[in-house]
Amino acid sequence: MEYRQVGNTELRVSEIGFGCGGNAGLMVRGSPTEQRRVAERAVELGINYFDNAPDYGNGVAEENLGRVLKELKLRPVITSKVEVRNENLGDIAGHVVRSTEESLQRLGVDYLDILQIHNGPAPSPPPLEGRSYTQLWIEDYLRPGGALEGLQRVLRDGKTRYVGFICRGNDAYQVRQLLDTNVFHMINVPYTLLNPTAGMARPRGLEVDRDFGAVINYAYEHGVGTAIYSPLAGRFLTNHIVAGGERHALAGARDTASEAYRRHLEMARALGFLMREGQQTLAQAAIRFILMHTGVTVVLGGFSALEHLEEMAAVSGTAPLEPELMARVEMVWRANFGCAGPPPPAGGG
Repeated sequence: MEYRQVGNTELRVSEIGFGCGGNAGLMVRGSPTEQRRVAERAVELGINYFDNAPDYGNGVAEENLGRVLKELKLRPVITSKVEVRNENLGDIAGHVVRSTEESLQRLGVDYLDILQIHNGPAPSPPPLEGRSYTQLWIEDYLRPGGALEGLQRVLRDGKTRYVGFICRGNDAYQVRQLLDTNVFHMINVPYTLLNPTAGMARPRGLEVDRDFGAVINYAYEHGVGTAIYSPLAGRFLTNHIVAGGERHALAGARDTASEAYRRHLEMARALGFLMREGQQTLAQAAIRFILMHTGVTVVLGGFSALEHLEEMAAVSGTAPLEPELMARVEMVWRANFGCAGPPPPAGGG
């Protein structure tokens, strides 16, 4: 396992991280025995970075990770998050403090290494309905009593060492605003073979549902690390799904009859030439592509099973994708995967 520095901090983390999200399902719906087995194997393989959030199973993933780490007598680098919902807008700063304290209790630790706001910064007030939290108005980040103030309180109290936030796309200007505060040390963002715009200007010909505005580059230039979530684009970039297979039983449900599913499957199949039987899976090629970017700190694996972990961990330390393969990838982008228009949003994974 290779390790990378988190921006200009002293933290060094494995370039493959352990994602505890509900879309993969292991740390939410898996058995305690399997959770321990996979987490223990991850540590054996050199993984020292675990990414969690209260929203993953409504606190269940944090509780399960806390239990497993206590059983294994281990304290890796831990990131968790705060979701800001409509009900929290009256006292965002206070909510950040309270949510953090609840996460620490579930995880069984005294502090987090990184605490992130799970809402991406938005240029205008988003419709926060019900349990929705994916975005938060930039003013609600920056105003008195806002998210930034809450993060600063948690930092002051020693409940976290560093702070960060999530990028959701079409928000590059707001992401840069937050990075320019010099408070943040880690962002989470998708960067995939299906949509590479977080790490480069949008390739000519490629149409995307969300443009991430090369924020990885800006973060790197400002001493901020980057964790890549949904690196397999909701597991579309896997041999199993490309071959028409079903999602793992623990994984989140997906509407396989939808236009979004059909389109993303078609896009993934256009990259089938990256598979090399007995040498490289499509998922491994996808991770190699991500790790080529010097601004990437860690790729978050969403593991439903032990074989998913071992497939991804095996990529660490391997060479970049060969120039001839990248040339073919770029031709696929220029042709927009042979499709017309941008794809419908497919959701996370």
